[in-house]
Amino acid sequence: MATLGDRLDFIVGKKAAKALDETFGILTVDDLLRHYPRKYSEGMSVRDEGEALDLEEGEHVTFVDTITKHVLRDMKPQPGKRQRKYLVVTLGKRRPEVTATFFNAEWIAPNLIVGTKVMLSGEVKWFRQTMQLSHPAYLVLDHPEGLGLKGSKELRSIAEAAEADGGFDISVFERDFFPIYPASSKLQSWDIYACVRQVLAVLDPVPDPLPESIVRQRGLMSEDAALRAVHLAENAQERDRAIERLRYDEAAGLQWALMQRRHSELAEAGPSAPLGHDGLVTGLRHRLPFELTGGQREVLDVISDELAGPRPMNRMLQGEVGSGKTVVALLAMLQVVDAGHQCALLAPTEVLAEQHARSMREVLGPLAMAGEIGGADEATRVALLTGSMTAAQKRAARDEIASGAAGIVIGTHALLQDVVEFRRLGMVVVDEQHRFGVEQRDQLRAKAPEGTTPHLLVMTATPIPRTVALTVYGDLETSTLRELPRGRQPITTNVIFANEKPKWLDRAWARIHEEVASGRQAYVVTARIDEDDKAGQDQSGRKATSVVELFGRLKAGQLAGLRLGLMHGRLPSDEKDAVMAAFRAGEIDVLVCTTVIEVGVDVPNATVMVVYDADWFGISQLHQLRGRIGRGQHPSLCLLVTSLSEGSKAATRLKAVASTLDGFELADLDLLERREGDVLGRNQSGRAFGLRLLSLIEHRDIIEEARAFCMNAYEMIPDDPGMAQLAAWFTGERIVYMEKS
Repeated sequence: MATLGDRLDFIVGKKAAKALDETFGILTVDDLLRHYPRKYSEGMSVRDEGEALDLEEGEHVTFVDTITKHVLRDMKPQPGKRQRKYLVVTLGKRRPEVTATFFNAEWIAPNLIVGTKVMLSGEVKWFRQTMQLSHPAYLVLDHPEGLGLKGSKELRSIAEAAEADGGFDISVFERDFFPIYPASSKLQSWDIYACVRQVLAVLDPVPDPLPESIVRQRGLMSEDAALRAVHLAENAQERDRAIERLRYDEAAGLQWALMQRRHSELAEAGPSAPLGHDGLVTGLRHRLPFELTGGQREVLDVISDELAGPRPMNRMLQGEVGSGKTVVALLAMLQVVDAGHQCALLAPTEVLAEQHARSMREVLGPLAMAGEIGGADEATRVALLTGSMTAAQKRAARDEIASGAAGIVIGTHALLQDVVEFRRLGMVVVDEQHRFGVEQRDQLRAKAPEGTTPHLLVMTATPIPRTVALTVYGDLETSTLRELPRGRQPITTNVIFANEKPKWLDRAWARIHEEVASGRQAYVVTARIDEDDKAGQDQSGRKATSVVELFGRLKAGQLAGLRLGLMHGRLPSDEKDAVMAAFRAGEIDVLVCTTVIEVGVDVPNATVMVVYDADWFGISQLHQLRGRIGRGQHPSLCLLVTSLSEGSKAATRLKAVASTLDGFELADLDLLERREGDVLGRNQSGRAFGLRLLSLIEHRDIIEEARAFCMNAYEMIPDDPGMAQLAAWFTGERIVYMEKS
């Protein structure tokens, strides 16, 4: 007998276990049984001779009949290769005729001679009133020469398992429904089905991980029954009940894993940083050239209280582009610096890191000039560390960090290197959280003195739908900034269908000329760098206009006479710095660029953005890009240009972006469009992590109910073994990957 924790190689054999591991990372019985069918194929019951063949192309069918015709022919010869053959067999005397074709069939041909009773299973194709199965799975049931059990390995393994139970029984294949599993060319659905049957045949009754009260309250099927029914039940209602139960398992397991993470961090010691009254925080508040919004003050009060406590803060700050998250983060960091600790801000790109360092030094002024002439008495220093800095610059930055001279440290992934040592790290801020994984922020937090866990503030300008916040970021408390600072001008957004209304595109270029003549600046954004860039092209061969081509075309044509700058991710860092410095200084009128300016670029004088081939961008990305304008005192205009028709699906998306500036509304639309597979992500090998049956779109009520249940249950029994079993699916690599997406 077997349990969920047993390794598969002792049950299904080393060869099958190795294939499951290499293809899907399936190692244990539990792993395999939670590799749920992706659908159930109807019409797969065995069709005997004489049954009506009203099947459509693409349906899966299984036949049992006798071969009445056997034709072995030469395949098309290939130079330098041995002549291969293909086999066509005709099944019974059916009308319409049913044939099966096997390629490279020399070794199969002796098994499928005339008079052989055979099972064939495959997808239906039609050609001139003949049903054709191309290289189907097959199983020899009776051979004129008595060859014994022959056939495709997947059907043969099922038949062998049935024989082991007391002789081969065709009823194993006589089913109204068959499970169809996520599979690959190396490991097909039949192979997985065979392994599942072997496992379920020896599986001990599975204890229920959920408390009996919640099972009874929700009218759920037992865990044991659900794990069997989801794979084997022919009754659709019984399968639906199994899926309902296993879906709740996912919701509860994920929420329990998040509870474990949150409570493990709450149990750690954090660096207490009470708010002072005569330090950097007070100094900056006096220097700010604007008043904080009510929302900023409310969020700061909450953060300030948590920083003063004995436990590490774990908080996510989300807000619209331009809602003032950075100044909130800076004031929070200064509170920690006032208490004698250092703070690290992790940014996903060098452009953003450099922007943060520049803007923080500017707003702090003398408060960031410790050790310099004109520096304030209570001053600290702001250090910047990125991968493209010279060796001497990196050494100088690391020295400032290690000595503690730099109270605020800003950098990219370069901060994670082992050579970077902090004197007294007390807080980590992660900007654009969706660009990082939980392991990366933990890697930075691990640089704190032993025995303490730094406070954590993660920021995102991409608003998070509630269901995503409850799942992907459920171990963090959330603060939201919705109010824009006073004086911010609204952004008008319009869609231009260039092929249908070319004069509108001409007007867009004219508008840029007008804005530049008024002393303003503009962005022109596209999705692709050059012909070598795989981004901005799909499988059909359709390509977005490259930024290199567009730059040349605009410079010689529609924007001739203006000062154009080119910016993309492949430029050397010094060139990028020079272009951005020139644009900020007003020496460039129009920046023609890729999404390298999506975050972190703050040029208040830029009032127009043209997003070329806007249909290549997602909803949230367009909203992020649009946030680069509207940052000053002048009304701004965003123009979304597409060559697709106004009736296309992409047009609906672009019109949605144009219709609202509410990023939270757009985030919900983005989730609906992309579905959660893209939100939660896939790793490079194609393995799915995270949710299998639970939909962030469709099952919000289940997620919220499971969260409430877990919060109450964890307080009473934090070490519940059943819940820990469910949570195991969302710990380690799985939950790390979800947070990275």
